[in-house]
Amino acid sequence: MFTGIIEAVGSITAINVNAQGARLVIDTNNLDMSDVKLGDSIATNGICLTVVDFDKSKSNGSYSADVSNETLQRTGFANYKVGSKVNLEKAMLASTRFGGHMVSGHVDGVSEILAINNNGNSIEYWLSMPSNLAHYIAEKGSVTIDGTSLTVNSLAENGSKGKFRLTIVPHTVKETIFAQYQVGSKVNIEVDLIARYLERLLTKSNDNEHVSTSNISESMLSRAGFIK
Repeated sequence: MFTGIIEAVGSITAINVNAQGARLVIDTNNLDMSDVKLGDSIATNGICLTVVDFDKSKSNGSYSADVSNETLQRTGFANYKVGSKVNLEKAMLASTRFGGHMVSGHVDGVSEILAINNNGNSIEYWLSMPSNLAHYIAEKGSVTIDGTSLTVNSLAENGSKGKFRLTIVPHTVKETIFAQYQVGSKVNIEVDLIARYLERLLTKSNDNEHVSTSNISESMLSRAGFIK
C-alpha cells in the first residue's frame, strides 16, 4: 500500500524484455534505500513492483524488478525507454504519515494529457478519461497519476470522450515528473480504491449460489452521507 506522495524521481537504466514480461533496473537518485530489502515493494510511476535485486553501494542506489505481461499491457510501459524518468515511492509503514490517499499500485489503465495551461503559479492539466474508468472519477475525488495522489478539480463529460482537470502546484511539479509532460503524453492512472469497493458492494452478484448477508445498501449509504 502507498500514499501517492512521491519520495524521489528515478530513471530507468535498463529494460530487458523476455517471454515472461520484462526486467527493469531503476536508478533511485536520492531515494533512501537504507531500509530496503529483497521482496519489498516500490511504486514506480504508480506500478507496484517487487524488488528482486538492489545495489546500495553507489551514491545513487538502484533496484531491479520484474514486470509481468499483464502489467505491460495495462500500463504505459510501451512508452518507457532507457533514460525515462519515473516517480518513486516506497511502500508505506503503519507509522507513516498518510499525506495522500490509499494507493494500491495496481494501475487501472492509461490516460492521455490533452491540454496544459498556466493558472497563476499553478499548472492545469486536462486528461482523458478512459471510458471504462470514467464512472470512478468524481469532482473533488482522488485519482493517482503516475503514482502521484491528486485531486480532480473538474470534469467535462461528453459521451465516451470525457476528460478531467488537475491543478498542480509548483512543489508537486518540482518533486515529480509532471514538468516533463507534454500534450499527448501517456500516463498511468489508478482510480480511487474506495470507489471500486463501493461498486462491488452495490452490484448484484451474477453467481446464483452467492447469498449476500451484508446490510449495506444504496439507501443506507445515502442516509449516511456517502452518496449524494
